[in-house]
Formats: sequence, structure tokens, C-alpha cells
Amino acid sequence: MQISVVVPLLNEQESLPELTAWIHRVLNAHQFSYEVILIDDGSRDGSWEMITELVQQNNTVKGIKFRRNYGKSAALSEGFRVAQGDVVITMDADLQDSPDEVPGLYRMVTVDGFDLVSGWKKKRHDPASKRWPSKLFNRVTGYMSGIAIHDFNCGLKAYKKEVVKNIEVYGEMHRYIPLLAKWAGFTRIGEKEVVHYPRKYGVTKFGWERFINGFLDLLSIIFVARFGKRPMHLFGTLGLISFFAGFLILLYLSIGKIFFDVTKMTERPIFYLGLVTMVIGVQLFLSGFLAELISRNAHDRNAYQVDKQLNF
Repeated sequence: MQISVVVPLLNEQESLPELTAWIHRVLNAHQFSYEVILIDDGSRDGSWEMITELVQQNNTVKGIKFRRNYGKSAALSEGFRVAQGDVVITMDADLQDSPDEVPGLYRMVTVDGFDLVSGWKKKRHDPASKRWPSKLFNRVTGYMSGIAIHDFNCGLKAYKKEVVKNIEVYGEMHRYIPLLAKWAGFTRIGEKEVVHYPRKYGVTKFGWERFINGFLDLLSIIFVARFGKRPMHLFGTLGLISFFAGFLILLYLSIGKIFFDVTKMTERPIFYLGLVTMVIGVQLFLSGFLAELISRNAHDRNAYQVDKQLNF
């Protein structure tokens, strides 16, 4: 199978018939072998009934239904798990992503050799309350991740099959799949400018809480990627810095007390600052030891991404 189209959705009953017909028209015109995987993330409208009807009409359509709403990352994770295509295409179900982009994305993966291609909605048809936070988010994410793409959160992306089978998407991590891929060793990441359409049915699922959670998840993934197998390097370094700062403060006060007979040392705020920083330093250092013990006894402590093997 050449292509798996993975579509997570929540309350998108009205758009599904038009979306699937559009996908069929484009992929059949290019004679692709494909499947369309629709993942219902706990919809409260008639989305699942519509998916059931679409599956009965066309055997290339497959449906997955969650018992409740878990979030877009969970839906993508399940879609990635069952996808069989050599190239996996993801898109949103709201008709703002164009299936006409699929052949171009497919060529960039299969011909140009990219591991992952992200869509870039250069001209967006979203309200300013969604565009500006997204721009800020993309700039910060690009700076912190070192990945030079404009639109991390674009739902329209293409992946080599090996990429989606070797990354774990959870929380709000769907925003950072390029970063997850990079840390898994898939470094050929590109982007393609894509057409973005205004929403035709329903309402946007964007909210400020997702924006905030996204940045927290970014910090989490950077920490796990860099220090997941060596936590002592982070906690130990911070602990030593804090302890040494507190030690210098108390040393300064001790010298003042012994050689210059400075009185009421314990009443000075700097005395308590020195004590607190030393205690925090010890706590961070112990946290590093505990994290190191947990890491070294984890079931996946020696699980690494292997690209190729010969003569085994």
C-alpha cells in the first residue's frame, strides 16, 4: 500500500462525506493504492454514524472510535499504529486542509527523500486570536528545537512509515512530531507551502489552554530527549551550582564574623538565602540520584533507534 491517510476528528459529522469524496477523487486520479483511517475522538454528534456509513460505501475507508475524548495526540497515535501505507499523510477533518496537496507531499517523501514533510499555511484563513498565538508558538518552538520550519502545528503532514512506527505521540505532543522525529534520528525534515481554506462547518477546537499546555509539553519533550537517560547531568549540575552559591554566601558571612567581628549574622536576610540555596542544592543532587536510579532500572534503558543491520 502506498498511502495511509490518517484523519483525527471531533464533532465533524457534516464535513466527513465531502472530505472523503475529495480524498478518493484525488488519490484515484493518481492511481495510488491507499487507505483512509478516520479516528473519532469521542464525538458527541453523529460523526461515528457517518463514519460507519462511509465504511460501508467504500472499502478503502476504515474507522476507529474512542469511548471518550482523549485528544488529538491519542487519535494520531492510534492511527499511526494501524497505518499500513509506505507514506502516512495526516490531515484535519474540517476541510481546511486540501487533499490536492497529497500527491506533492508523497513525492517529497518518496522521490526527494524526506523523512517528514510539514505543511506550511503561509496564508491562513483563521481569526487573529488563533493566528497570532500560533505565530508566537512556531517561532519559539523553532528556536528551541533547531528545526527550520514555519508551521509546526499544521495538521497536513507526510511521513515515511518508519517515522510513525518509531515515535510515541501523547499529551499535546502532536504539535512536536517534527521534534520527536528528529530525536528519533529522522533528520530530513522539510516543508511544503499548502493551501488553507476557511472552516466550512462546525467551530474551531482551538483554546488558550491548548496553547499553554503546548509550551509545557515542549519543555517536557526537550528535557526527556536531552536528559531522559542521564538525569544526573541536569539535576546534579543545578544542585552543585545552588549548593556552591549557598556555600560562598555562608563563607562570606563566616569570614565577617571571625575576622571582622560582625554581629547579628543570623538576622541578616543573606544568611537565610545561603541556607536555602544550600538545602535546595542538596535536594536537587538527591533528586538526580533518584532519577538516575529510576532511569538505569527502566525497561527501555537500552532501547535505541537502529537504522540498519547487516549479516545478523
